[in-house]
Amino acid sequence: MIRRGFKWSLASMVLVGLVCNASAQQPAAGSAAAQPAPARPPAVKIPLFFSEEWKQPTTQSDSHGAWPATAEPPANPQLDLRLYGPSRDLIQLSGILKSDTNPLNLWTGHATSPMAATLRDRDQFVDLTGRARIRWVTRTSGFHTVRPLIKLADGNWFVGDPGSGTPADFNETEVSISELRWTKLDIDRVVTVGRFVPTPDLSKVDEIGFADLLPGSGNGPGGWVNVSRIQVYGKPVKR
Repeated sequence: MIRRGFKWSLASMVLVGLVCNASAQQPAAGSAAAQPAPARPPAVKIPLFFSEEWKQPTTQSDSHGAWPATAEPPANPQLDLRLYGPSRDLIQLSGILKSDTNPLNLWTGHATSPMAATLRDRDQFVDLTGRARIRWVTRTSGFHTVRPLIKLADGNWFVGDPGSGTPADFNETEVSISELRWTKLDIDRVVTVGRFVPTPDLSKVDEIGFADLLPGSGNGPGGWVNVSRIQVYGKPVKR
């Protein structure tokens, strides 16, 4: 009886020790360790600032099925189209409305110097910080590249690297603004000036579009860009 009682007493002591040890390891009520981890802030959805697919002109096209880029205003009535460069008047609107293989697009093949085109919302700047992006449908030929172009509210111009485009076909690509390198642009000549700069303040962008930094080669393969649908995702800022 003495031995059996000793065994029960020893087992009880072990059990009590385990319970005490487990209790000691529990965080005290109200302690920092007892609090749930703070929730991560939700990702902010970037709204569509504008979309432009161009408008089919009603006037007669040239022999290659193209019109001056200014033949019709943008399809989006909130936007103004602006063209830059010594040969800006040679930028053309080409293609067919709603076509999958040859959609309406701005084409630079006849331009004899670097050129650029932008869109400007009449009532709002756009904030291109954070997760802002451009989604566009482009095609290129030769060494030409469709490069993102912005004009800030303070009047400074910047062109981005890398650009978009492939000669294979019209392809939709997405450009994350935060991943671009920027250099200043002389908008009158549409040429880069100076070195790459730290990211400019993109919280108030006045105009946004593209630059083609090489002269065109004319009709047929050689050197040009096509820029079809353009969509800009960013936060609107009242002018």
